Amino acid sequence: MPVQRKLKMGMIGGGPGSFIGPVHYKAAIFDSKVELVAGAFSRDEEKSKKTGRQLHLNPRRIYHNYANMLETERILPAGERIDFVTIATPNDTHFFIAKEALKAGFHVMCEKPMTMNVDEARELQMIVNTTGKTFALMHNYTGYPMVKLARDMARQGKLGSIRKIIVQYPQGRHKHPFERLRRRNSGSIVDIGTHAENLAEYITGLRITHICADLQTLDNDPKLDYDGNCLLKFENGARGIIHVSKIATGQENDLAIWVYGSKKSIEWHQEQPNYLKVYEPDNPVQTWKRGNDYVAKISPAAERASRLPGGHPEAFLEAFANIYHNFCDTIIHKSLGKGVEAVINDFPKVSDGLRGMLFVDTALKSADSEEKWTKMPES
Repeated sequence: MPVQRKLKMGMIGGGPGSFIGPVHYKAAIFDSKVELVAGAFSRDEEKSKKTGRQLHLNPRRIYHNYANMLETERILPAGERIDFVTIATPNDTHFFIAKEALKAGFHVMCEKPMTMNVDEARELQMIVNTTGKTFALMHNYTGYPMVKLARDMARQGKLGSIRKIIVQYPQGRHKHPFERLRRRNSGSIVDIGTHAENLAEYITGLRITHICADLQTLDNDPKLDYDGNCLLKFENGARGIIHVSKIATGQENDLAIWVYGSKKSIEWHQEQPNYLKVYEPDNPVQTWKRGNDYVAKISPAAERASRLPGGHPEAFLEAFANIYHNFCDTIIHKSLGKGVEAVINDFPKVSDGLRGMLFVDTALKSADSEEKWTKMPES
């Protein structure tokens, strides 16, 4: 049935104490194209009810678990049932919930990491392809306008031949980072390394082909890394470095990327997301600022992702909202039988989730190996 109304959203996870859950539902409704109408917010039924009441949901659509929500919503009349689900649960549940939601006929917005291993990622990709449903993975940093500008500058050849890519993601403000990692059932290479890998491949359009990784693990849990350093080879022969850490004392969330080309180089920092530095030989350093016409001329995607005039900062929530904006417009366009322009179909997909799991798997194998380089599969 063509969608000519607000999309109806059902949320799984994001109950009391959740950081990422409230970000999702605030971002989803940002452009007035979505209404949150149902949810299974916690395994604890009372906590789920509490969150649903705070969000003023119909009590009949506050569910005690995701399976009950999917089954009940599935049989509601078209136009009344949810159109998509957002998965904001612990990492080890993403695959199973996404799998069931897709099979029940719902589009899916999923937190990262998409799955816990490569086999699950490949299976989920097959299910997405079979069902034809729209699937988005919340690699939110690709939603920043200046990341889209960086992508378009690199893809248009304005940097020349790309020679080196460096991505860092140090964190260290948490008092108990090891307990946080255990609670999330993921090490640093999964938790933040997948963001670094995704950003490198998104901006440059180049795939990582080989990894030489050194991961530092916990003494009493050798499978859980909290610091990672990866040398990289890319498909065009470029070299790179990914450094991620949960023990960078005093650091907050300093994701940053440098892309060095034969003509120009660029630098972007997540903590100063409205600016992109551009370097070229024998010229002053340029600082490109979000929301200006000179950005829009090069990158229609950056223009679409900018909501305010230049000089009015946009940041984390808007980046999330940009992912939802494109995800929802894709659903709407498809329901109306319209083609989906590239500038709209610009959000992380199931294939990006698979690339993330391949990166993690290859990095772990490399860290356990005495070989210098470990080949990363293409798919």
